Amino acid sequence: MACPICDKETNAAYRPFCSKRCADVDLAKWLGGGYAIPSNDPDEIDELEDALEKAKQDPELPRPS
Repeated sequence: MACPICDKETNAAYRPFCSKRCADVDLAKWLGGGYAIPSNDPDEIDELEDALEKAKQDPELPRPS
C-alpha cells in the first residue's frame, strides 16, 4: 500500500502513511479545510451568511488591529 501523501511504502506504525510527517501533513489538510467539499446548496449558503453576520456583531471575538 502506498502513502496517500508521498506514494512511498507505508509504515505499520503510521498506516496508511509512511511517516509521522505525512500523517501530520494530512492532518493539516483536514484542519485547514483542504479536504472540504464545496456546496451549492442555497440553504447552506444562507446559514453561512447568517453565521458570518452574527460573528461580525459578537463583541467577544478578537478584532484585527
